[in-house]
Amino acid sequence: MDARRETRSPFDLPLFRAIWVASLFSNFGGLIQSVGASWMMTSLSGSPQMIALVQASISLPIMLLSLWAGAVADNLDRRKVMLAAQFFMLIVSALLALGGWAGVLTPWLLLGFTFLIGCGTAINGPAWQASVGDMVPRAMLPGAVAFNSMGFNLARSLGPAIGGAIVAAAGAAAAFLVNAVSYVGLIVVLARWKPDLPPARLPRERIGLAMIAGIRYARLSPPIRTVLVRAALFGFAASAVPALMPLVARDIVGGGPLTYGLLLGSFGLGAVAGALGSQRLRRRLSTEGLVRLAAPVLALGAATTAVSGWLALTLLALALCGAGWVVALSTFNVSVQMASPRWVVARALALYQMAAFGGMAGGSWVFGMIASARSVEAALLAAAAFQILSVAAGFVWRLPAISQLNLDPRDSWREPQTAVPVEPRSGPIVITIEHRIAEANISAFLAVMSERRRIRRRDGAQHWALLRDLGDTELWIERYHVATWLDYVRHNHRRTHADDANSEALRRLRIGDGEPVVHRRIERQTGSLPASRAPDPRELGGVTDPSGSS
Repeated sequence: MDARRETRSPFDLPLFRAIWVASLFSNFGGLIQSVGASWMMTSLSGSPQMIALVQASISLPIMLLSLWAGAVADNLDRRKVMLAAQFFMLIVSALLALGGWAGVLTPWLLLGFTFLIGCGTAINGPAWQASVGDMVPRAMLPGAVAFNSMGFNLARSLGPAIGGAIVAAAGAAAAFLVNAVSYVGLIVVLARWKPDLPPARLPRERIGLAMIAGIRYARLSPPIRTVLVRAALFGFAASAVPALMPLVARDIVGGGPLTYGLLLGSFGLGAVAGALGSQRLRRRLSTEGLVRLAAPVLALGAATTAVSGWLALTLLALALCGAGWVVALSTFNVSVQMASPRWVVARALALYQMAAFGGMAGGSWVFGMIASARSVEAALLAAAAFQILSVAAGFVWRLPAISQLNLDPRDSWREPQTAVPVEPRSGPIVITIEHRIAEANISAFLAVMSERRRIRRRDGAQHWALLRDLGDTELWIERYHVATWLDYVRHNHRRTHADDANSEALRRLRIGDGEPVVHRRIERQTGSLPASRAPDPRELGGVTDPSGSS
């Protein structure tokens, strides 16, 4: 038996354990760097706007580059993508430290460096999250994602305090240097990792087309689409707690920087507890059940924080917020990974990240305005109410139970031989598939073909249509286009075992035991040719295949 299947926890796997520890230190370094950058900006510029832009310069690249980074991660070796991102961030952080020690940094130069580090983080994120599925068996994926969230929140709990101590003792440049050194361990672990991945069977997609394919797959995949909507709603409401936490420390609890640090620590420790308990919860609750538990817990914590002026009770409330935060977000992350085949998983995760961060950005702005117009208490209570509404949205957009989906490729399709020579770039290609259906089965056939249309379009087919022959009542023709022959091959290799149910339902509805007849044709424009030139065979004709391979 595979040794990986005998383990019960992702930490039983040496590879996951080593990368988790290295990532933990890297997360610490990133948060220490953020503290150093924010503090240095206070000495370079007294403008609150410039100080606020430090955090914006770190998070903005995630919104701008996530989808592109996901397409890169799906088309290239993810380990190499992560290595490149880590090396890039190490170099930028080292240059930032040198600039800090040399005293040559200006406000805009500091923002430029932090923006570049944010770009490295954005590029690394989808590759790192998608690589978790290459490190652990599918059954361990939920636990691995939860532990990754726990690691980040553990760093967020202690990182700012450590960063503040380093800045106080040695200056902001020392914090930048610590961040640069923090990348070394992860680089070493990634360099030693030799993933056992199947060889690529097809050429890489062009990045622009790969991004479009990722958006199309998510849009035409109901499980992913539902997760994106729910993640955006949850993130919108959940954002109020971390966004308003400094004001909670100052205005509600009546404390200072030390109190703020305690609040951050309590939120982070709650997140760690939530991650540790999530595996037990997953054995008892469905995906929807986990979010229906986590969101009200977070809402309860936010509402308690709003009405409590007692520090001990506020710390407990923020611990509840942290637990609800990590359980819900890790559940969304796992749901996206389990609903995505490996060829598109990084792009799906990038879209999830954009939905969640977009919701958080919008929520921070809205609840910040409420806090300015009314009070911090009113903003937190409004956020708690909206979080309950996000749970109610589950009755419309219920998170699917997708743990049993088999999204491994079918690998049964073989590229057909053609009488007319074709090259990968030949096209456009028009496919027609003939189905013979009895009159009594037409209603069931139309329902099956509705799902088939979604699958075809999801995997790259264009202009899908279903035709009925007017001279033969039993003959139905499925037709779709693809841009090139390579796109046709890629389209068929994307079929997974989860799609077998649709193929089997269609097979049961067809008359007889024979397979449908498939016609593959290349589209050509008409026009006159010089008499001296014979037509290129690729400009004419098609191929007919009675095997049913489409």
